[in-house]
Amino acid sequence: MDLGIRGRKAIVNGASAGMGKSAAMALAREGVDVFISARGEQRLMRAAQEIADETGARVLPIVADHASAEGRERILAACPEPDILVGTCAPPPMTPDYRAITGEQWQSAIEISLLSPIEFMRRVLDGMVERRWGRVVNIATVAAKYPGEIRALSGSTRAALVNYSVAVSKVVAKHNVVINNLLPGMHHTATVEDQFNARAKAKGTTYEDEVAEFVRDWRIASGRFGNADDVGAFVAMFCSEFANYTTGQSLTIDGGATTSTF
Repeated sequence: MDLGIRGRKAIVNGASAGMGKSAAMALAREGVDVFISARGEQRLMRAAQEIADETGARVLPIVADHASAEGRERILAACPEPDILVGTCAPPPMTPDYRAITGEQWQSAIEISLLSPIEFMRRVLDGMVERRWGRVVNIATVAAKYPGEIRALSGSTRAALVNYSVAVSKVVAKHNVVINNLLPGMHHTATVEDQFNARAKAKGTTYEDEVAEFVRDWRIASGRFGNADDVGAFVAMFCSEFANYTTGQSLTIDGGATTSTF
């Protein structure tokens, strides 16, 4: 299926691994020039090479912290007029006790998962409006819609991001600029593997045991975690020409862990 975005330019932040990398890969397969950013140079360069080798697309890696003003300037200098903006980041740590969350953790979560994507949108939306074409996809978290203590840091800041982006989507929609959000649940990503391997080591179990326990405890209907590519594919669809009449939406991708009619 041709999504009609060949030759477009996309900034994908947090794209060295996981959902960000899968989003960049899905866009590159559609012939999009992808400008991918992350803080870790080695993993970013490896991701860029893998995407380029598999898709033949133009891939430009930018070593930068997108949560910092300096990092944002570096990214936007490399791609000052993106047609597509995709944002994600490694989630903050799980918080089994809300009382243990520190002020530093709150500040970090706010800067990374709220202020950074808002600033990127502020910087690129006017250009998209002028060119009468643009797509923004924020990869947030299912906890933005379904709060839980264990994801208090992640869900609260990204709920604010969803609120902001939906409000702004109403302003720019008439200019063919579309803003949507994805709300993923548990997927096999580098961060999840680190977290669950650490739990397994502490308990003397395995990664697979810990995933199975989490699936049971949280009643994930599909009986498993998802893969990052499940999210990347929806990013590409939300960035396509076919998404021109779908805006201000927040799609949950959680394997049926949550229950809602709408």
